[in-house]
This record gives sequence, C-alpha cells and structure tokens, in this order.
Amino acid sequence: MQTVPQPSAAQSWVNHNLCGLEWIKVSAPPAAILPLNGALKIADLFCGCGGLTLGAREAARSTQRELKIQFAVDHFGSALAVYRANFGVDEKTAVAADITDLLPGEPESPISAQEQKLVDDLGSIDIVLAGPPCQGHSDLNNLSRRDDERNKLYLKVVRFVEIVLPKVVVIENVPTVVHDRNDVVGSTKTIFSKLGYHVKETIVSFLDLGVPQHRKRHILLAKQDSDTDFPESFSAEVANGISIRDYIADLADDCDRYDDVFRTASRMSPKNKKRTQHLFEHDLFDLPNELRPKCHRDGNHSYKSMYGRLHIDKPAQTITTGFGSMGQGRYVHPTRPRVITPHEAARIQGFPDFFSFDSVKYRGHLQEMIGNAVPPQLTAQLVAHMLEIGEL
Repeated sequence: MQTVPQPSAAQSWVNHNLCGLEWIKVSAPPAAILPLNGALKIADLFCGCGGLTLGAREAARSTQRELKIQFAVDHFGSALAVYRANFGVDEKTAVAADITDLLPGEPESPISAQEQKLVDDLGSIDIVLAGPPCQGHSDLNNLSRRDDERNKLYLKVVRFVEIVLPKVVVIENVPTVVHDRNDVVGSTKTIFSKLGYHVKETIVSFLDLGVPQHRKRHILLAKQDSDTDFPESFSAEVANGISIRDYIADLADDCDRYDDVFRTASRMSPKNKKRTQHLFEHDLFDLPNELRPKCHRDGNHSYKSMYGRLHIDKPAQTITTGFGSMGQGRYVHPTRPRVITPHEAARIQGFPDFFSFDSVKYRGHLQEMIGNAVPPQLTAQLVAHMLEIGEL
C-alpha cells in the first residue's frame, strides 16, 4: 500500500495561498526550490496566453517539481506568442492551430493515423488543462446561447483525453455550460467514467481563491486513481470579498508616466468623457439613465454595471474582453477619469508583474487575451493540493 506523503503545516499554508498579492506584485519570476523531485508533464488546450499553465507552474515550483509543457494549442497567434515567451517553449510545443484540425475524430470513434502520431509524439501526460471557448455558453451571448457551434469544442477536450489518457483532467468554463442544449458536460462525464476516471464538478468563486473580482466558473475534475475532492479553498466562502485597492492603487498614474499599450488606457469618445466626468463630479458609481445611450436606459436593460465606475474598496466585476470600454461594463477606474489599463486588468485577473505581455502591439489583442484568460490561482491551488497529497 502506497504511503501518501503529508505536507507540513507551513507547506500547506503556502500552497493554499499560492499566487497571492505579494506574488502578483513581484517583477521577477520566483526561483525554483531545489532540489527538484521530478517533472510534472502537462498539456494545455485552448491555452491562450497561459493562465492555467502559469498556476500549474507555481504549484509545481512550490512543491519542488519541474513543470514540463508537453503540448499547448490555441488559434490566437498573439496570445501564443505571449505563452511561448513566458514559458520558454517553441512553435512545435505551443502550436498555433484549430484543434479540430489536430483532432479530427469524434469521441468514442477509432483513432485516426493523425491522432496516433500526436499521441506517439507527446508520450505520457500527467495533467490536461483546458479552457474551451465559453462565449457560446455565456448569458451575455444573446444570439446563439446554449446552441453555439463553439460549444462542441468542449468535446475536443474529451477526444484528447480519450487518446492520451492523462492522470488528471481539469476543464474550466462558465457556470452556464451545464445548460448547453447538447449537454456537453453530461456527455463528458459519461465518457470519462467509461474510461475509468473519477469525475467531480463544482462551481468556484475566484473571490475564494484570492482574486479581486466577481468571477465564477464551472470546474470539471477527472482523475484516474482516486476521487479525492477539491481543496478547501474552493469553498472558502470569503465573507465580503477582496477589494481592488491593494492590487491597482499603485498603478493609478501610469497613464501619465508611460505611453505603451499595456500601461495606458484606451481613448474615450467625447460622449463617454462627459459621462465619466459626471460620475466623478457627482461622486457616483452608476451612471444615471438619462445619460446612457437609449438602448441602456429606463430599466429595459439588465446590465446596470455598464458605464459604471469601480469601487476602490470592493472587488471588480468579471473582467471581460470589453474592459477597455465603459460601455461594456463597470470598467471606469475608481479614482481616475478613465477606464482601467491592460496592466490593471491583468492584476485583477491574478497575473503577476513578471508575466510579460511585451510582444503584444495592439490594444485589442491585449484585451482579448487578458479578458479570456483564466486566473492562475485556480490551477495553482488545485494542482498544489493534488501534489501535496501524493496524487501526482
């Protein structure tokens, strides 16, 4: 019978508080803790700029393991350039491709020659991380919600797992993914169970993980050898959340000091400048209806946070790709008459200052990759938990 190593009290405290404020404000990556005790091999599907990988790397570092990225894939070239730069991998490892081209087979169908070659090239994988596109499941999508072609990409994660058979699978998506018309979550659980995985799911609030924003996600966890539950931090029920003050207050005047797209705010239209001025002149956080565009007036809309100002002593709303526009949400800075910068959005998303976005030249690309990213605190705490109890 295998003896499971028990973490010390100090180690448990560190791992359950991984990727906190102090780490977020560090300008240089923390050093490895030697000696290293073997590699943790991962694949990251729909990797974007690398939030899930970053958390896994910090979990590995905290437990004296090396993180080895076997495979990453995304179709967004600008985000992949950021991923490669931060994790030191090349184009053969972090692949720019449509995953449907790499995995032509459907779940529970015979493996194709192309898929077999991928399996042979990758070798064994410890963890598959995946954040398939969530827009098709989102309540903000009024066109194709619940029945969007992108929803089927969730099942490409299933196909990858089916042919690679990793020890652990972590899939992240919006909570409403469970209402998909084709029941992608139910299908996934059924197939994983047939493959011998123990499957659990939960809804996690990122406030409980130390991320200063209202962001909830559905997490599906599948493991080959055990059905151990999620770490305690996934249901910590933080009473009042976390304010953004300590996360962004020191960046308030960056727009006056720098001129790059990462540390400056997007320009406002003349109308939005007036709306912002009104918020500050009257010390308001919600724009009066009469000053909103006609489509957002008189209670006929459900997105009251639009054109709103952030509260310095409260968490932010969910950071989306629209954080550069006050018309996309509550994204006006709490103490400055502007919207938040990409740097501020990255901090609120849990990304540390040492994570480089220097390769990105276009503001729209920054907004897309930061808004679509998964805060690294998720995998940091989840993977550290599994490493601590000897599951990896």
